Amino acid sequence: ASTATLRYPSYMNNDLVGLVASLIPTPRCHFLMTGYTPLAYDLAERSVRKTTVLDVMRRLLQNKNMMVSTRESALRLAGRNPCYISILNIIQGEMDPTQVHKSLQRIRERKLANFIPWGPASIQVALSRRSPYLSQGGPKVSGLMLANHTGISSLFERILKQFDMLIKRKGSTWDPNKAPFIQNYMQQTDLFGNMEDLKDEFDDSREVVQSLVQEYVACESPNYVQWGMGQGQAVPSDV
Repeated sequence: ASTATLRYPSYMNNDLVGLVASLIPTPRCHFLMTGYTPLAYDLAERSVRKTTVLDVMRRLLQNKNMMVSTRESALRLAGRNPCYISILNIIQGEMDPTQVHKSLQRIRERKLANFIPWGPASIQVALSRRSPYLSQGGPKVSGLMLANHTGISSLFERILKQFDMLIKRKGSTWDPNKAPFIQNYMQQTDLFGNMEDLKDEFDDSREVVQSLVQEYVACESPNYVQWGMGQGQAVPSDV
């Protein structure tokens, strides 16, 4: 479904760059989540669902149709405000194009999607024809959502936690000699001269992921633009 607009092109989204560029307002926040509906194995079950554009777009915003577990409820309990940065819905099948504008209006009126406070509520819709090679039956309309959502930071937080457990990190320090998998990297003598070089490489990589999490958290604040300007001033000119 994500390449349907390329295989069956229209006046917009004729290449992958154009498809994704509008979803990424800042270079670092470029990790997208996907959602698909109807997400059902049984063909009979999919065929009885409502297939209007509004129903498809509404179901795409539900967590059960997302391909990434963001644990949004846990983020809210932690004081976070997970929200969408941008959304692209690719609707495929038989539909009336005039329903798209009405559906977007209904979604905004009902506030079904929580967007960033410092930018517009960007919901884009691309329409695509159904593949003639698919078997008959099933839903008349299906939808794929490509979303830039701050909740994906929880995935990177889990990676950081698992990494700290793997290297037996205590506080801000860890001993490479006690990390069970470090010796495998020491065999790459052309990349790492000694244990300290290897430790610095892992520390730098962890810092990059940690700064990415901090940026996604900052995206949820109305002061994200000021935060970004402050971060930019702290970066050397040669980076």
